[in-house]
Amino acid sequence: MMPGKKCAFTALVGRPSVGKSTLLNRMCGEKVAIVSSVPQTTRNAIRGIVNREQGQLIFIDTPGRHNSQKKINKKLMEVSERALEDSDLVLYVMDAARSPGTEEDEIASLLAPLAEKTVIAVNKMDASGSDFKRAEEFIAQHFPSAKNRCFAVSANTGQGVDELLAALYDLAPEGDTLYGDEYYTDQETGFRISEIIREQAINRLRQELPHSLYVDIADMEFKDEKLWVRAFIVVERESQKGMVVGKGGEMIKAIRLASLKNLKQIFDWKIDLDLRVKTGKDWRHNDHTLHRLIDR
Repeated sequence: MMPGKKCAFTALVGRPSVGKSTLLNRMCGEKVAIVSSVPQTTRNAIRGIVNREQGQLIFIDTPGRHNSQKKINKKLMEVSERALEDSDLVLYVMDAARSPGTEEDEIASLLAPLAEKTVIAVNKMDASGSDFKRAEEFIAQHFPSAKNRCFAVSANTGQGVDELLAALYDLAPEGDTLYGDEYYTDQETGFRISEIIREQAINRLRQELPHSLYVDIADMEFKDEKLWVRAFIVVERESQKGMVVGKGGEMIKAIRLASLKNLKQIFDWKIDLDLRVKTGKDWRHNDHTLHRLIDR
């Protein structure tokens, strides 16, 4: 181990839609997590890796913490809590443009015992109505020992991100790096493809439908210098299939073409995508399906 080299697992925690995934992508310099205005887009503990001279930070982007008794939300909260248990550091992300509320209070209570290893990012400083002082006052009340580790940032512009990373490296323990310098994520190919397709689908469909769908990679084969992928967008009810397909197949075609455009930016090889729609009746209430999707 090189003297002074740092390595730390870091959990990203915050309310839905505070910009955790956008911030993760900014820190990693590559698209690691999908981004949407739809709350709780993130369903898994997504790993992003930052390599700098000081060492390596391995970020775990967790689902936004939200009060709900729905089975899928309970599973998402389990993912978040496991990430906290397994991490050396915590990056708590707040929204500078939103007032702290009940959910913020509950997150603060959850993180209070971890204050000594927590760094706070007050994100969206470029947004209308952003108020860093309001967030600072909240932090001073709930995390007095961490108030000097509170940073005004913008995941969109990059404002404050270097200072944020420097603070995390200062707290990180010494240790051998776990991944090579060329890694910015450890996600498997199939998972990354399914997430890109899901991102393009939820950003094009009505507000209610995004939480009712997931993407199933049925088959992948690399041949003739091309990756052939057959995937299904899975919805809960037959009536929802038409929304995904669209009039004359326009919607499914738009999702497919946009997905291919994004995948081209991520992978070096050509991809042939066969994209279809099918029904998985009430999949959000199926323990086996939730375990397969969320615990992977």
